[in-house]
Amino acid sequence: MSVIVEKNQRLRADVIKYLYYKKSLSLTDLSKLTQKSLPLVTSVVNGLIAEGCIVEEGFAPSTGGRRATMYLLNANADKYIVAVAMDQLITRLTIYDLSRKVVLPVQYLDLPMSQSINDVEILIGFINQSIKKSKLNNRNIIGIGIGMPGFVNSDSGINSSYLFVNKGTTLRDYIAEGTSLPVSLDNDSSLIALAELNFGKAIGLKDVMVVNIGWGTGLGMIVNGQLYRGSSGYAGEFSHIPLSDSNNLCSCGKRGCLEVDTSLVVMAEKAEKAIADGVESSMKELFKDKSKQTRDHFLDAVIAQDPLAISILSKAAFQLGKGLSTLIHILNPECIVLSGVGAKAGKMLMPAIQQAVNEFCIPRIADQTTIKLSTLTDEAELLAAASLMVENSLFD
Repeated sequence: MSVIVEKNQRLRADVIKYLYYKKSLSLTDLSKLTQKSLPLVTSVVNGLIAEGCIVEEGFAPSTGGRRATMYLLNANADKYIVAVAMDQLITRLTIYDLSRKVVLPVQYLDLPMSQSINDVEILIGFINQSIKKSKLNNRNIIGIGIGMPGFVNSDSGINSSYLFVNKGTTLRDYIAEGTSLPVSLDNDSSLIALAELNFGKAIGLKDVMVVNIGWGTGLGMIVNGQLYRGSSGYAGEFSHIPLSDSNNLCSCGKRGCLEVDTSLVVMAEKAEKAIADGVESSMKELFKDKSKQTRDHFLDAVIAQDPLAISILSKAAFQLGKGLSTLIHILNPECIVLSGVGAKAGKMLMPAIQQAVNEFCIPRIADQTTIKLSTLTDEAELLAAASLMVENSLFD
């Protein structure tokens, strides 16, 4: 491929990417975002219109001059993305079109993550079965974006914590071979941060910490408007700051990690223990229903304002606030977004977190940081898993 053709292909992909994120843009908008000349952008857009990938939406609102024509991705372009969101126990999958419309409702797989290669085979089977269920042609699928916990290097396609494969290949390539589709993968908390940056509470912001409250407690860091990964791709291991007074062993093998106080699985375990010790709670009946995870039952009880659930959540949120105080002092972010499935707890997370920030943060520094609740919650990782393929595809 010649340099000119390659540059044109990259610009073509960038135009699609910006329309995917922004929904509707003018030629001038696209020229500014891609930092390419207006004639060049116009030529690429016309080519994409001819292919049926882009359509005209109409005119922008009047600002006194000639109204600009607005463009958006064609929802009927027969281009789709498989999005997979994994946590330690449950894997979710959906399929979006380029307008971010769901074309396959969320599919669920019980998959406790381990280091067995059988887990990867089960995952591949689940993906293939879901695509078959969608009745989409593989030729129309751009690829598969996967978010997962663990030490994930997105560049090399390796997860050093889970889903091991035979030597001589990478997890990304192994899944790609098993599904016959391009694959991109990344850490779940990093992806959730990207979702908030592109679709949620961090839009337009430069320095943001996004906390993923789930089975673990993760962190994605946006620095100067870009995802910050650190020197080797593992930045953001917030949950392993040694702030816990507990002697419980963390999943990382160490003691004292913040995660042993703040993860949803720990909260649910504390609720089960309290009920076993005789504390009355609506969760006593909820936990009998094995069709849902205890984490989800716990969140349901929080939303229903069960006293035991709120008490446990408040203690965990206070510890989380102590951790956030450390981040505020070190990084001075303009915003912290509470995201992930745990954000479903909503405003009930905020009082204890704010109390800890008030108690442990220097006011002059803390006053510069706002704390927001995500509205994406458990869809954040799916949205970002799809956008992972948008970022990495040339759409050829």
